[in-house]
Amino acid sequence: MSKSIRTDLALEAAAPFAGNLPQGVSVQEQKTNQILITTVTISTPQAAEVMGKSMGEYITVETPPFCATSLNTDEEIAAISQTLARLLPKEGLVLVVGLGNENITPDALGPQVARQILATRHMAFPKEEGGFPGFRPVAVLAPGVLGQTGIETAGLIRALVEDLHPAAVIAVDALASRSLDRLGSTLQMADSGIAPGSGVQNRRQELSRATLGIPVISMGVPTVVDGATLAWDLLGQNESGQTPPTCQGEPVMVTPRDIDLLIQRAAKVTAMAINLALQPQLTMEDIAYLME
Repeated sequence: MSKSIRTDLALEAAAPFAGNLPQGVSVQEQKTNQILITTVTISTPQAAEVMGKSMGEYITVETPPFCATSLNTDEEIAAISQTLARLLPKEGLVLVVGLGNENITPDALGPQVARQILATRHMAFPKEEGGFPGFRPVAVLAPGVLGQTGIETAGLIRALVEDLHPAAVIAVDALASRSLDRLGSTLQMADSGIAPGSGVQNRRQELSRATLGIPVISMGVPTVVDGATLAWDLLGQNESGQTPPTCQGEPVMVTPRDIDLLIQRAAKVTAMAINLALQPQLTMEDIAYLME
């Protein structure tokens, strides 16, 4: 795939190689009812270079569109939660970071998810003192973006990691797809980390095990398509071997007209899944009540 074709989804990056995957890349699919889970594993530096993605495991959960119904099913939330739990350490504090700018709707997924995460680190004291020992300690932050704070997100997260010593970081951000069909109907998780702002072409310093020294699990829902990539696909040039022409002026990002509803529902489903993965002793009904 041409590196000029923009997508944050490993599933889409692997699509042009269907039937002839590069050495070091594997793709596995599992379908249950309406949910399709695809795992793309990139295991060598050479494969990472070809795919344009970091080495790691990328798990894509495809569901009915978040905007299609008023509520997503428990099955979808459970599938996302179980997949996330497999990527996380079994014990220890988890720092959940909601990346993005809440004032820009397509980029507001991370902050809206952060608002609905159950923060329990301050409650993790002994039961005899009135605490809740059954809760896994969780800390939450929505750091904003450089233009709002004057602080690089990666630097802020590094400082928190040094202070809190979490076992892992979950970073939630909006993603870019190459296809309108995937907007709001796909959620990707990866153990390779994330570069904040990449979904809206404002890539910042990377958050990963290499930069933070602990596992970084990224989660995201596609909310935009790069205008040049969309036009190239619609013209049927995506597999021609040519590269899209260079855009004159500022890049254009395309997003659905119901983006407000998409973000609201995607954030709720994502937050429910994260809470369930981190607090498996609670039921979905418990978590829904505590999130209200």
